[in-house]
Order: sequence, then structure tokens, then C-alpha cells
Amino acid sequence: MANWYSECSPLERRTFWASFGGWGLDALDVQMFSLAIPALIAAFGISKADAGLLGSVTLFFGAFGGWLGGALGDRFGRVKALQITVATFALATFACAFAMSYAQLLVLKAIQGVGFGAEWACGAVLMAEIIRAEHRGKALGAVQSAWAVGWGAAVLLSALVFTYAPAEIAWRVLFAVGLIPALLILYIRRGLKEPPRAASRAAEPPFFATLAGIFHRDVLRSTLIGGLFGIGAHGGYAALTTFLPTYLREERHLSVLGSSAYLAVIIVAFFCGCVVSGIISDRIGRRANVTLFAAACVVTVLVYIFAPLSNSQMLVLGFPLGFFSAGIPASMAALFSELYPAGVRGTGVGFCYNFGRIVSAAFPFLVGYLSDHIGLGAAIGIDAAFAYSLVLVAVLMLPETRGKVFEQAAASRA
Repeated sequence: MANWYSECSPLERRTFWASFGGWGLDALDVQMFSLAIPALIAAFGISKADAGLLGSVTLFFGAFGGWLGGALGDRFGRVKALQITVATFALATFACAFAMSYAQLLVLKAIQGVGFGAEWACGAVLMAEIIRAEHRGKALGAVQSAWAVGWGAAVLLSALVFTYAPAEIAWRVLFAVGLIPALLILYIRRGLKEPPRAASRAAEPPFFATLAGIFHRDVLRSTLIGGLFGIGAHGGYAALTTFLPTYLREERHLSVLGSSAYLAVIIVAFFCGCVVSGIISDRIGRRANVTLFAAACVVTVLVYIFAPLSNSQMLVLGFPLGFFSAGIPASMAALFSELYPAGVRGTGVGFCYNFGRIVSAAFPFLVGYLSDHIGLGAAIGIDAAFAYSLVLVAVLMLPETRGKVFEQAAASRA
């Protein structure tokens, strides 16, 4: 990381850290939900399927948020849209702490999803446009690794809160804490400048024309295949991580602190996988990189869930599980950004990355439903392996885009 980072301009570095921080805070707020599932089931008297539906609603509305946020960035500017989206997901997470019913929590998770999806689209495209082409994969892979940082922070907070706070309010405390760090990111992002293309375009098209621009025949194929890619990437991740803490506690009989130790291995591995995937992507190309990581994901998930492993062996295998699952999302921002022209880049990236959430929103619910019939571990393994197989199909149909130079890229870094 040090070599490419040392070559960056001050604006590239500020943009990197702003995007890194925003995505990390996204992860913090979203991952707190999966860690609170057992407490929510007890507090509201709901089933695993109902708990899975809360996760599905977040993913479903995240898809619309991503499409909308990308279009807002194309139409009104990346930084302005980022400030709005960070505030949306942070306030919605905070409001979850005061939910008095399952229905209220469902609505708030939907609002959180809108901000969550939109924030990634705005931040990823901003970083893609600012960074030079030869470092795009590495920079965006490193930005994606912020998810592991936020995820790890959520695990630590969960362990502390559920250890020291009264059981009946611990989950509320956890959600309330999710508001605090977002305030810092709002302050940082006010100092960023819009890329010249986004800030100075004249004759802006109507907003709905921007939304529909990704279905023009010139880019329709990229949109359809990118959407399939998103289904597989998000479906596999959602199937694996939403119920993983519950699986470790209920079927492996680990305590909260014990399951947090297992998650820590996967989280560290996820961070490493994002960084390594970005480096490999710039060296061997986007398609070869994704193929490598997706194939490894299928094999590792099946072994992790179905092999008769001891707890120690699961701990060891947790590292490759987290490492390989990171490589796919780490490659998506660079790949999708390079598929679209400037006028619809944000819309296209937001749609492809988040469209998968419309379909993948069903995966947590299906895991919860299937767990009643075949067990939670089997349900997670089957759903995740199927989803990652879709990524393999999609990436083989996409063109190689490594090294693509964006319009006015040099001016954006000045």
C-alpha cells in the first residue's frame, strides 16, 4: 500500500480517507444488526425468519438507495450526495435504538438501507474518478477494506455492550452508539472538492433521464451482467454473515466473547483480502482476479460449513473464508466504474453494485427459513455457495477494463 499511496496527491489522499471512513461507518452501523439478532429475537418475540426479514429489508432498500445515490452524484455532485447519505444511515441507526415494535424496527431498517446503499455509490465513484488509473484497483480495494474495520468495531462494541449493559437494553445501547462517529465524517467531507466533471457540467439532463441512462443500448449489456454480478456477490455475503454469529453461538455453542474471537479472525482476513485483491486486480486484470476469488469462495464456504471440523480447525479455516470472500466486493468498485461513461457512471456503479440487493435481500430470509428444515449451518452453506457461483458466470461475460483512463482524470487530481 505504501508505494502507491506515497505517489498520491493531497486531494487523492483526502478523498481516500473520506471514502474509507464513510464505508467503515456504514459497516459499523449495518453489522451491529447481525450481532444483535439473538437479543432482537428475545425482545420482540420473533422467529429467525422474521429476524432475517429485517436484514432483507435493509438490503432491498439499499438497492434503491444505491441507484438513487449514484444518480444524485451524477446530477448534483459526489460530495454533496455523500453528506446527505451519511446523515441518513446514521440517523436511522440511532432511531433503531428507540423502536418499540417489530414494525417500527422494520421501517427504520428500510431507511437505513437507503442511506447505506447510496453512500457506497457516491464514495466509490468519487474515489474512482480522483485516483489515477494505474492505482484504481489498489485504492478501491483498500477503501473496501474499511468494511472490515467497521465490522471489527461493531464486534468490539457488541462484546462490551452485551457484557456490561443490562440484557433488556443492551441492543438499544448498541444502536444508539452508531450515531457518534458519523458526525466526524460529515465534518471531514465538507472539506472535499467535487471532481471538475461533476462540478462544472452545463445543460444537466433531467434527473429521471439520468436514472434511466444505464438502460441505453450502448451500456445495457454492462448493466444486465453487472446486476447479475451484484446478485451473486451480495447474496453470498448476506447468506454467510447475517446469521454467522447466531450459527457460532447456537450450533457451535460459543459465548458472545467466544464467537467474537472467531469473527475477529474472519474480519482480519477480510481486511487482508480486500487489500490483496486490489493489488492483484491492477496486476492481472479485473476478470482474472474475480474468477480466482469467486472459485476459492465456493470451495472454502462448503468446507467451512459441511466438513466435520473441530472448533480449533474452524478458527484456522476462518482466515481463508474471510480472505477469499473479500476479493469479490473489493474488485467491484473499480470494475463497475470502468464500464460506464462519465454522465452515468455514478448511476451505473450504484445500480450494479446495489441491484443485487433486490434479489439477495431474499437470502437472509431463505437462510432463516431453511434453517428450520435442514439446520442453520447447511442453510448458510448452500445459499452462499450458489450465490458465489453466479459471480463466476457473470464475470466471464464482462470485458477486461484494467487501466481505463477517465475523462479529465488529471484535472480531478489537481
